[in-house]
Amino acid sequence: MTKDLERDLGLPSVLAISIGAMIGSGIFILPALALEIAGPLVIVAYALAGLLVVPAALSKAEMATAMPEAGGTYIYIERGMGPLLGTVAGVGTWFSLSFKGALALVGGVPYLLLLFDLPLKPVALALAALLILVNVVGAKQTGRLQVAIVVVMLAALGWFAAGSAPSVASANYANFFDAGLAGLLAATGLVFVSYAGVTKVASVAEEVENPGRNIPLGILGSLVFTTLLYVALVAVLVGVTDPGSVAGSLTPVAVAAEATLGQVGVVAVILAAILALISTANAGILSSSRYPFAMSRDRLAPPSLSAVSDRFGTPLNAITLTGVVLLVLIAFVPILEIAKLASAFQILVFALINVAVVAFREGGADYEPEFTAPLYPWVQVFGLLTGLALLTQMGPVALVGAVAIVAASVVWYLAYVRPRVSREGVATDAVRRQVGRQALTEVASAIDESPTEVLVPLTKGRGGARERALVSLAADLVRPDGGRVVAVRFEEVPDQAPLTEDVARQSAADRTFEVRTEALADELDVAIEADEIVSHDTKHAIVNFARHRGVDSIVAEHEPLRLRSRLLGDPIDWVVRHAPCDVLLVDNLGYDAPRTVALSGDRGPYHPLAVTVAGAVAAANEGTIALWYPVDGAGPDTHRETLATYQDELSAMLSVPVRSESLRTDGGQPSRPDLLVRRGADDSVRGALLDPRPTVPNPGCTTVTVYPHESGRPPLARRLLERLTF
Repeated sequence: MTKDLERDLGLPSVLAISIGAMIGSGIFILPALALEIAGPLVIVAYALAGLLVVPAALSKAEMATAMPEAGGTYIYIERGMGPLLGTVAGVGTWFSLSFKGALALVGGVPYLLLLFDLPLKPVALALAALLILVNVVGAKQTGRLQVAIVVVMLAALGWFAAGSAPSVASANYANFFDAGLAGLLAATGLVFVSYAGVTKVASVAEEVENPGRNIPLGILGSLVFTTLLYVALVAVLVGVTDPGSVAGSLTPVAVAAEATLGQVGVVAVILAAILALISTANAGILSSSRYPFAMSRDRLAPPSLSAVSDRFGTPLNAITLTGVVLLVLIAFVPILEIAKLASAFQILVFALINVAVVAFREGGADYEPEFTAPLYPWVQVFGLLTGLALLTQMGPVALVGAVAIVAASVVWYLAYVRPRVSREGVATDAVRRQVGRQALTEVASAIDESPTEVLVPLTKGRGGARERALVSLAADLVRPDGGRVVAVRFEEVPDQAPLTEDVARQSAADRTFEVRTEALADELDVAIEADEIVSHDTKHAIVNFARHRGVDSIVAEHEPLRLRSRLLGDPIDWVVRHAPCDVLLVDNLGYDAPRTVALSGDRGPYHPLAVTVAGAVAAANEGTIALWYPVDGAGPDTHRETLATYQDELSAMLSVPVRSESLRTDGGQPSRPDLLVRRGADDSVRGALLDPRPTVPNPGCTTVTVYPHESGRPPLARRLLERLTF
């Protein structure tokens, strides 16, 4: 039996964890770097960054109360948005925390060097190696130590702010807005990482008492407190130092303390800085190493990363990998670029957090948070858009770094994760449900609009059973509204032959065709008009006739594509692309009162035109419809459940009996129908080069492939969503 974690963390502990996770590089290092970018406007940058964190803080608080269990940002994004974005979030958060740990060490060592004359990078590398070793052997920070560090930091910083405030000179705020909007946004993006720890408490949500109250209060309370503290400290720092004297300094708070509090103040600040930054670096190694560990348990990373050392009881491989990344960053990446990269990845992850909440709320998952973010979904949309806007202001190194890591994560997912993981996030199911609802709405509209005039172009002297099959199908389509079938024989003559009266004179075959048509009209009880047209180019003649008559649909025979047709294009495919109406291409094996009509989804929702054709044929022949859909036997349950609901709702719309037949992609044959109706490919290039067949077994019967007119085709974005989610 598994053991539950004790819920013994009250609101003070939650506040201490969040505040302690935030106060570090954000005040001891970044103000000097941000001052170089925005000048005094950096005060506003800290306030704006705190405001822009609010959507992610609210979203994370909501998810933590819905899933108060041990875990982190990666868990929520992976469960909400699936393994692909879970991989991106896991790798992104891992790098962000690694960057933050490196920033704390590279930025914290200069404070130590104020007391000891030592080389910067060797000391930073030595401290990093020591902290990596500490994490390997399993030493952990206790809650009491974390609270003690927070108390010491706040006491030192409070003394600095209170003691320095009387020395603030208003002249230091001159030219406050010189950096402009671009400078403000760039500085805001840089200091964004200062608030990265605000949601860290969610990783221990399982240990928080009354999580529905204490988690949101702790997160929002610590965010408000830390934002006000940052703004106050930076305002004092700018106000007590000469303009430009702090910008670029490696120890900005110590410089300011020396100007107002003397050497005692400097020592106090150094003590607070070293405690805070080493604590931040240690927590960064501890938490970042758990991301490859967690991803490995979820099969998103190799199993070796989730192996726990028998000797130390820690994930040795995950810690070692994280440590190597940390050492490389310290050794080769400048501190400013480390700060930008840390912020860029944090912005990206916070943007995904906002999307994850939308996924959980709109999806079909069992999601019942005790706390719900207000102003949904506008808060989440605001957080997403502002996050993406900030990313554009981070400079080329941060932007390229973020894009490179995302691209590498996607490649890793496709190469390693996808063959091993079949689950999906609730976002995929939410989008699938929405796409399905939209498709059903379109079907409901299409059912009420039957074609009133259908053109059946006949070429190459076809007659007998094949001609009868095409005309009979068209008759079944127009019969419900008393429509008309226009059957036209198209004869093509060479270009050098003039279209004279002799060429156009009606032949015996034409008169025989009209007699057959009249007999079919009486037999099928449908108005059928016969005509003959002679032209130099049959495909153009068919399109021109359809446009002139204003027909609703064209029903034409589709021959199997030969090699020449695949490369140069088939005439009937040209008709599909240029017709002014819907086109139904028939792979004609005969049409004799089909009683079982199969409707193929072909990995997408059933197109309204395909549904109406199948429904009309089944109704005309008192038959049934079999809903075919390929289903992977190893696919997620949510996919099958949502598809079943969609098919049930579609069945209720039709006036004929309907049954579902899942086509297993790993084997299994459906029952043989009398007629198969499917949707054709929208991509003309693919249609010309490939013979687009459904991802279903060969039905061995006549197949009708529907090509809706351009006005009835969904946009590319919709088609991509259909393919990705269905």
